[in-house]
Amino acid sequence: MEPIIQIRDVHKHFGREVHALRGVNLEVNKGQVVVIIGPSGSGKSTLLRCINRLEEYDHGSIVVDGIPLDTAANINAVRTEVGIVFQQFNLFPHLTALENIMLAQRVVRKRPSAEARRVASALLDKVGIPDKADAYPQQLSGGQQQRVAIARALAMNPKIMLFDEPTSALDPEMIKEVLDVMLS
Repeated sequence: MEPIIQIRDVHKHFGREVHALRGVNLEVNKGQVVVIIGPSGSGKSTLLRCINRLEEYDHGSIVVDGIPLDTAANINAVRTEVGIVFQQFNLFPHLTALENIMLAQRVVRKRPSAEARRVASALLDKVGIPDKADAYPQQLSGGQQQRVAIARALAMNPKIMLFDEPTSALDPEMIKEVLDVMLS
């Protein structure tokens, strides 16, 4: 079976001083859960951003679900199938929790509004905050914002989910709940 993510000899520099990724090699099979750990500044977030081509790498190759990320033409195909939850959540402040979850479904997946709303509502229930559908991000706690961000990514039915420090904004008692949502 071909791995769903193949990374070969990937290098990434920031200017002349910072060599963030040094010959990274990684294969991830479908259904496999991989955790990348390391100290702050070791390149974990940079690697995730390269997998989704939000960050360009300088050398090497990345293939996601059989699609090489060596040309700009392939980027959107990969991004459609790769969900990512950022450390900063990146929720739209002018949209409610429900609208944040609906937006990409309608724009990228071309789902009708009613279907996107149904999916978003079901996911808010799944992440344990159905009562926050009409709340704006600034009205939500960090843990609630993280749950909305996870629901937004899951709404796209991605083949691959990437999480950048998914528990960083959570209280210790919330960490288990969010990890359970991620694994379900």
